[in-house]
Amino acid sequence: MREASQIGHASMLINLVPEFLAALKAPDPLEAYRRYLEDHRPALSAYWHNYILDLDGPHAEPVMERALAADRRDLHALLQAHDLATMAEDTIRRCEDTFEIDRQFDVYLMVGVGGANAGELVVGGRGIAFICLEHFTGRPNHESLGLGLQPELIPLWIAHEVAHTVRYTSPRSESELARIVEEMNGSYDYWEAGSRATLGELMVNEGLAVAASRKVALGFELWDYLGYARQQYRRLRQLEAFLVRALEDDLGKRGLGYRLRYLSGGVPAAQRLVEGRVIPERSGYYLGYRMVEAAVAERGIAQALRINTDECLRIDRQSRGVQTA
Repeated sequence: MREASQIGHASMLINLVPEFLAALKAPDPLEAYRRYLEDHRPALSAYWHNYILDLDGPHAEPVMERALAADRRDLHALLQAHDLATMAEDTIRRCEDTFEIDRQFDVYLMVGVGGANAGELVVGGRGIAFICLEHFTGRPNHESLGLGLQPELIPLWIAHEVAHTVRYTSPRSESELARIVEEMNGSYDYWEAGSRATLGELMVNEGLAVAASRKVALGFELWDYLGYARQQYRRLRQLEAFLVRALEDDLGKRGLGYRLRYLSGGVPAAQRLVEGRVIPERSGYYLGYRMVEAAVAERGIAQALRINTDECLRIDRQSRGVQTA
């Protein structure tokens, strides 16, 4: 059975790790893993679709087999050394207070299949933030595709993803993404949202999540909140003036290519070419953060998470003394 605990009146922590580990010990791990997926299909099929590939597609089984065969000694060491459930519960409480939560959400602790280290979902109108623990063992693992992030970063990423669920599901949210989620019958689809939302909305969305995580999980360097190495952060600061100028005409445009160029990892250099320069991966996180700083300072993070992008950009331009027609 999954381990779940109610946090206050609003939120649920759901720990799927024991079930995953039980599947590894089963006589037929693949069959046990399939039962585990079926038991939690609404959330896990959404995770697979948004961050891996379609769960029912022909290429899913090799991904499952690799995940089941991976060396998990680093994961066991993580679980022995840290009380992750308490860490997550404390973070959820801080999110509820800081973001003025008005719509229930869930936080899943789980073992993924090497995709995103963390992410957001909306299933049946309910926001979900998930953390894939294979990425937070403190050491890279080529078998599990774990990134080797430090476990102390887990609260930062919980806060980041919960902030997204606020923007998507709060009844007070004026965001374009909240409208898209509502039009999709209360579900969030990474690919559909990336195609339908403006680039400005997508960048503001990530910038606000970075700003929100800084309010909840204190004491890290800015590049940690952005998910960058220090060198990439420095490079983006150097490119900032160029990128802000180059972006201006694209902020109102829609298309999945824009999301991939500015907000996704693993994108080929040719797709990250902007006015003759190859920009760093996920540069939109830094640019989006800079775009929302003024709104967060003026309105506070709880309100900023819910305002529409045009208002956020207006406050940004006003703070920089930019004149608009």
